[in-house]
Amino acid sequence: MPIELPALPFARTALEPHIRAATLDLHHGVHHREHVDATNRLLEGSALEQMELDEIVRHARGGLFEQAAQAWNHAFLWTCLSPRGGGEPGGRLAELLARRYGDVAHFREEFTRAALELSGPGWTWLVQHPDGTLGVVTTHGAATPVTGADIPLLACDLWEHAWYLDRHDDRAGYLQAFWNVVDWDAVAARVR
Repeated sequence: MPIELPALPFARTALEPHIRAATLDLHHGVHHREHVDATNRLLEGSALEQMELDEIVRHARGGLFEQAAQAWNHAFLWTCLSPRGGGEPGGRLAELLARRYGDVAHFREEFTRAALELSGPGWTWLVQHPDGTLGVVTTHGAATPVTGADIPLLACDLWEHAWYLDRHDDRAGYLQAFWNVVDWDAVAARVR
């Protein structure tokens, strides 16, 4: 069963001015598509061919893992963003963030700090651990929490293609813009 490139859940201009349409065209239309296409080429004739993408990521190794994980990470990323994003999380998510970080502001500081400290390409995630607590983790390259016991709640892509057209070498500016498009309702819906 071939993996398909998911459509963006919003119009390509919907995240402007925080993330421009040209960046989404490159990020989704080129990079994400390349990962999906490469995953399908590498899957052809393999024992993993009939699995769902998250299962492929859990079982794949080498080049297939790299491509499938990037396809999964990107598909997840689009579900974390919304033109109605930004603001503050509420409900149980806000309570869990306050319990772990003191308040949402301190969580954002920790998440941003972790993202800025990551050397090279990768991802920063808000995850829920098996014990129910929340945590911020960074992964290098294509690595993803979907291969472990943590539940991914929020992802931030730290590969240059995610921000270079908009921000050039300004990762901090990209992260500041990111907070304006985070879909807290989608993040909260993943909390267990």
